[in-house]
Amino acid sequence: MHADNHNLYAALRAAFPADLEATAIETADTATPLFYSWRDLERGTAMLANLIDSLALPPASRIAVQTEKSVEALMLYLAVLRAGHVFLPLNTAYQASEIEYFIGNAEPAVVVCAGKNFGWVSKLAFLAGTKHVYTLNEDRTGTLLDRAAFQGDTHTPAQRGADDLAAILYTSGTTGRSKGAMLTHGNLLSNAQVLHQAWGWQRSDMLIHALPIFHVHGLFVASHGALLAGAKMLWFSRFEPRAVAARLPEATVFMGVPTLYVRLLGEAALTPAACSGMRLFVSGSAPLLLETFKAWQVRTGHTILERYGMSETVMLTSNPYRPEAARRGGTVGPALPGVGVRVHGDQGQPLPPGDIGGVEVRGPNVFKGYWRMPEKTKEEFTADGWFKTGDVGKLDAQGYLTIVGRSKDLIISGGYNVYPAEIEGYVNDMPGVAESAVIGVPHPDFGEAVVAVVVPKPAATLDGSAISAALKQQIANFKVPKQVYVVDELPRNTMGKVQKNLLREQHKALFLR
Repeated sequence: MHADNHNLYAALRAAFPADLEATAIETADTATPLFYSWRDLERGTAMLANLIDSLALPPASRIAVQTEKSVEALMLYLAVLRAGHVFLPLNTAYQASEIEYFIGNAEPAVVVCAGKNFGWVSKLAFLAGTKHVYTLNEDRTGTLLDRAAFQGDTHTPAQRGADDLAAILYTSGTTGRSKGAMLTHGNLLSNAQVLHQAWGWQRSDMLIHALPIFHVHGLFVASHGALLAGAKMLWFSRFEPRAVAARLPEATVFMGVPTLYVRLLGEAALTPAACSGMRLFVSGSAPLLLETFKAWQVRTGHTILERYGMSETVMLTSNPYRPEAARRGGTVGPALPGVGVRVHGDQGQPLPPGDIGGVEVRGPNVFKGYWRMPEKTKEEFTADGWFKTGDVGKLDAQGYLTIVGRSKDLIISGGYNVYPAEIEGYVNDMPGVAESAVIGVPHPDFGEAVVAVVVPKPAATLDGSAISAALKQQIANFKVPKQVYVVDELPRNTMGKVQKNLLREQHKALFLR
């Protein structure tokens, strides 16, 4: 391998421990545990990379993958990097019309899907001109592994520059069609190295990996973190709170979305003793309620580290690793080393600490642009080269960032700006409230009206008009919801994010009678 090869796989491979027979990944929820050594990862990814090479694909071909989570699926990702092509992970919840769009837009040379979906996925792929469709199942079966079994088990990583594409991640399109964020080998490696330092990764760590691997958090932050440290992973194909809680005593690092922390708090096995060996609990992908943050401290003696990132940028900010007391609930911490974060007003003017505005970022982790969307890419960057995240937030005097919502979630009612996260904070503090979502819907007089959708805690009874009355004592009248709905649960995507677009759609005709 040339010293100037920026192939991300080559950098991860260089971090493997000297003892390649040591366990790299242990499966936690297969019928019997499977133990993958570092040599298994090296050989398995080599055979898959050789299979990809044997197809003689055009340079930087896209390889689209929609499979259930498995160690072999992770190996496929590493093999695509190794072979120098572009990995395109697809959410397992996507349906035919969505997959048809992604295949049409990305024009992948290879598609890998679950065996049960082969009939309809292969039809869409072949119609779009994809030449190769393989299957990969969570039980280590499928045509991909059958074909790779005949390949050699050594492979020299393809020569790649830092600016060459490594992956395309489609962002969940809450407005219009999904956009493909193009991430380079340099974007991903620089971020993995920064987090390695910032979070104190060490070879002796054991990561509980219970996140999906079709998005930034599970595929990049968690997997790269362990691989770059040469640390072991305990691999769950899906999150099951009781099973995860039972393995906490062996682990040192856990990464989750807020929903996972809420569900773990429901387990009697979550005790300070069970967490005594834990070094770090990380939360991201959606806002962590202050109540969960505090409940976790009380139950475990540990403070969750909340961080902030997105598909286009990987990680941007993080609460401090040490001292633990410097982690602040309700914030996502200061900018990571090498990353710039600023807050600007509607006219592009810099805002003083404490003022709410658009969050803009820059750094070696910021993506190359949107796939085949040069105009959209240009729109999303400022004249001086900062990426407009679409998030609304504020920085305090110490540089800690607080996210108050998405700019597209901003409600303009009677000419006043209403930030849903602010109102949700008040509602969530009320007795008997588990969580809430505040949205804007069309209104003939005000342009938009504020509506709250509230979920009660188990055994609690809530009254919408009582919630509105209580809010009138706490916040300006224009912010008080015109209607409060009490429901059993909020609609969420697979990452645990509340799907406000579905709520807006559901209630859009409320005031237009």
